[in-house]
Amino acid sequence: MKILLINAGSSSLKYQLLDMRNEKVIAKGNCERVGLANPFISYKHDGKEVKFVGAKNHEEAVKKVLDILTNKEYGVVKSLDEIDAVGHRVLQGGWIYNESVLVDAKVMKNLEKLVPIGPLHMPANIAGIKACQAVMPKVPHVAVFDTAFHATMPEKAYLYPIKYEDSQKYHIRKYGFHGSSHRFITLETAKILGKPVSKTNLIICHLGNGSSLSAVQNGKSVDTTMGLTPLQGLMMGSRSGDVDPTVVQYLCHNKNMNVDEAINYLNKQSGLLGVSGIDSDMRSVENAAAEGNERARLAIDMLVYNARKHLGSYLTVVKNLDAIVFTGGIGENGAEAREAIVSDLDNFGIVLDKRKNNNFKRGEVTLISSPKSHVKIYVIPTNEELMMARDTKAIAEALAKKKSAKKSK
Repeated sequence: MKILLINAGSSSLKYQLLDMRNEKVIAKGNCERVGLANPFISYKHDGKEVKFVGAKNHEEAVKKVLDILTNKEYGVVKSLDEIDAVGHRVLQGGWIYNESVLVDAKVMKNLEKLVPIGPLHMPANIAGIKACQAVMPKVPHVAVFDTAFHATMPEKAYLYPIKYEDSQKYHIRKYGFHGSSHRFITLETAKILGKPVSKTNLIICHLGNGSSLSAVQNGKSVDTTMGLTPLQGLMMGSRSGDVDPTVVQYLCHNKNMNVDEAINYLNKQSGLLGVSGIDSDMRSVENAAAEGNERARLAIDMLVYNARKHLGSYLTVVKNLDAIVFTGGIGENGAEAREAIVSDLDNFGIVLDKRKNNNFKRGEVTLISSPKSHVKIYVIPTNEELMMARDTKAIAEALAKKKSAKKSK
């Protein structure tokens, strides 16, 4: 079975084609600057990357991607008939969905209902699904929700301390995101530890341009740092993370912003970018800090302190902690950040092996804790796309069985 994965953003559309017989990526790429000036499409296959002229909208982007994948010269499938299902990354399942679902007319209506709690991402997610349905109407489409893994959080963790009636009426609560990543890491870590998932207890540090921690008790998410939107929680690449809510009011008054502009400021002009004044990419900020840039060093120190503080809070949440796992771009590649986040936690039975931490191999599972540590510390590469593909495959196969059973009657 071949699965096409689509991750549609407001001006981008990432794609991957996987062969689920061996769970290997056949080809992947990104449609960038969709609807903007100078759009282009990148296409990676067999270790080579090619770029093509981009698209003016998501539907055109999907058509061009499918044309590339089926091209006689450099394509990887002979026809669209070889693609068995399409999995779509969707930001919000909200209060409606706590697992991946087959997309139908009812699902599409429900996704529209969720736009108010995901205004930055949901319109693009919906546009991506519609674009694929228009080009591939006979193929099953599956919505895989970023929030689904965190649907197991208890009320005490996901409710905000506002009027209870308003929480219920307007669905104002913590939903959490990066669910496919946190779920993948939970399953992989349980396998590495040789424990049933139902008895695995973790703190997962997904650190990248977008960052979140999750507390996993008995294989289920019981808390996570992101909230109603991905803005809450850790300081990130361009997102502020937690701030006093009245900062929004203060920005509006002093910078002559409206609320939407202030939220956009916290989402796109803050975090590493805002503090350093350099970039939202940790690598660029680290390079500047190494050259003596004080604001860059401050930005890194703030990010590390912020992550360390949230990690410390989850030590009080997770009982019988088995492991702390680092993943994501910074989590997987940032030895300096990892060391700073878990240093001097010996009293909690958490001891880093600095040599292992500095000598880890990129892209490989690495144990970086000391033999003296009661809690294991791992670096584990995440694979959100594979998690999405597995869900899509399971739903597509269930649908095929259902159709086959109907025909046999």
